[in-house]
Amino acid sequence: MGFYKYLRDAYQEPGELLEKVWKERLITWRQGPVSVRVERPTRLDRARSLGYRAKPGLIIVRQRLNRGGRMREQIRAGRRSKHFRRQRVLSKNYQQVAEERAARAFPNCEVLNSYLLAQDGTHYWFEVFLLDRAHPSVLADPVYSRIAAQRGRSARGLTSAGRRARGLWRKGKGAEKVRPSLRAHGRRGN
Repeated sequence: MGFYKYLRDAYQEPGELLEKVWKERLITWRQGPVSVRVERPTRLDRARSLGYRAKPGLIIVRQRLNRGGRMREQIRAGRRSKHFRRQRVLSKNYQQVAEERAARAFPNCEVLNSYLLAQDGTHYWFEVFLLDRAHPSVLADPVYSRIAAQRGRSARGLTSAGRRARGLWRKGKGAEKVRPSLRAHGRRGN
């Protein structure tokens, strides 16, 4: 087994010492700001599998999200109950929301990928990789430069989490309606 396999096993089945370290980390992360730029990824095995390389121009952000259903603002005027509800029914997953918020916090960057870092009763934490669009090392790399050229990737659902929310992880039988989009399928023939 390689080094990253051991790292993955250590994360999936932590001992007493690692569990204690993670609990202390969650306490400090809970008290810190929502978006935090970090120097290196917390889970190196997961980061490497998602396209992370230790290059200048690649930024790592730890993003915190509140758990639970997402609510609209309070309704203060009359509404028909079957047309409106306080609880938002969204097709987005939490990971996509975290990527969008990280991209908003760093407007000169594009989202490369992200992964779930930790969760407790009230929060999710994701680590999001962002590419600086104007950095020379990003522009010199053919893969990174192509991704950095796609403006608003997270907002348009082009990241891995966004594609999952759009149903594009499914292929073949049962996925006839998802391509090119649900809206395009509904408009076809009408």
